Amino acid sequence: MMRAMPANGNGQGTLRDIAHRAMLDNGLQPDFPPEVAAQLRTISAAAVAPAAQARDLSQLLWCSIDNDDSRDLDQLSVAVPLDAGAVRILIAIADVDATVAAGSAIDAHARANTTSVYTAAQIFPMLPEKLSTDLTSLAPDVLRLSIVIDMSIDADGAIATADIYHATVRNRAKLAYNGVAAWLRGRGPAPAALTAVPGMDEQLRIQDRVAQLLKQVRARAGTLALTTLEAQAIFDGARLADLRPDENNCAKELIEYFMIAANGVVARYLEARHSSSLRRVLRAPERWPRIVDLARALGETLPPTPDAKALSEFLVRRQSAAPATFPDLSLAVVKLLGAGEYVLKRAGQPTEGHFGLAVSDYTHATAPNRRYPDVITQRLLKAALGGRSAPYVDEELSTLAAHCTQQERNAEKVERLVRKSAAALLLQSRIGAQFDAMVTGASDKGTWVRIRQPLAEGRLVRGFEGLDVGDAVRVQLLRTDVQRGFIDFARVHA
Repeated sequence: MMRAMPANGNGQGTLRDIAHRAMLDNGLQPDFPPEVAAQLRTISAAAVAPAAQARDLSQLLWCSIDNDDSRDLDQLSVAVPLDAGAVRILIAIADVDATVAAGSAIDAHARANTTSVYTAAQIFPMLPEKLSTDLTSLAPDVLRLSIVIDMSIDADGAIATADIYHATVRNRAKLAYNGVAAWLRGRGPAPAALTAVPGMDEQLRIQDRVAQLLKQVRARAGTLALTTLEAQAIFDGARLADLRPDENNCAKELIEYFMIAANGVVARYLEARHSSSLRRVLRAPERWPRIVDLARALGETLPPTPDAKALSEFLVRRQSAAPATFPDLSLAVVKLLGAGEYVLKRAGQPTEGHFGLAVSDYTHATAPNRRYPDVITQRLLKAALGGRSAPYVDEELSTLAAHCTQQERNAEKVERLVRKSAAALLLQSRIGAQFDAMVTGASDKGTWVRIRQPLAEGRLVRGFEGLDVGDAVRVQLLRTDVQRGFIDFARVHA
């Protein structure tokens, strides 16, 4: 994910203007309306609850792991060893609903946008920063209300028991992915925030071990282990200097596999209490035959019909055989899988699962500061915990599911445009240069390719005949248009 950096100047200013315009063009509100500011003035402190309504778990060694510059902290984690090699993993989720009431001005803005939008130039938060980075954030060294997802993981990586309840928590260490990953794998020193808390080093090692165990379990089930490169904007003062890949690591996997487990627990909890819910689904890919073709070109065979487990095993083999080119294969598969979406799940009625995660029960509940579907799920969950009727009827949930899906795609369009505009800015002095590229999109609307240095995607306007997703090509840069995010290439024939 591209994160904004606090810089000003022509590069930053140009991209900020583009981002602001793109938000409006795609049906998103870049600025908070006056009603939000008026409501904010009435909120001076974080929400609190009587002791009888929330357990006090503030003494546990909770920590957050996120991007270096993240302040909108949604979740904390802690491990408690049990007998026979089992471990309790507790995930605390920020209780955003305790501060943002349904139907309020702040809620209306969040419901309109449905997501925070992260661009190279600027972050457009779903919630005002006074909340998302402070009063509803699980910030370090302050007491915060949370919803805790409490899972017992046995020695084989199975979730033996699970519970959900209200709790007060305190973040003891705000940690970042890259620093934690380097330390865990012996490639860097322990982060200062880690060493400042006695016992936190052992905490992280236990959490890492459990996360890797969960990863193995998910791999056996058919979860797709993909390595995609996300462009991160690098600024030199006000000048955009580069777009570099933000690569995966074990600390990101720690959070990823804990969140997969927690979101599954929430989905099953709501189902068991006969509550409708929003599910996150990824349908079986329509372009499966092209994935089969890609495998065949690499000497592998996949079944003629979509099979997540077979695809997962193929990807594991390819990552081992050709790690340098695996991100390109991963990107091709991601493009062919299609996009996830939100759907209404009525209690007791079947719905499609998540093909990429190879799970049938999956929701979004772990990022309420950044995603509105998670706020909806939190309200449904709190109603179920309190024995109250659901705050949304099925028709409203169905409408919200479609709206959240559309706004997520609109947000992706904004992020993609600004990413392309940033790449165009970097490439505008390199007209005529040639690059190795991979086809990332091929349809009646056009053919797109991605180059690696800088990490950028553009349209292939000449020589695209016969190409499909995953093909390797040599291209020449023809032109750029920073304002529209256009980067045009022509195929270079040997």
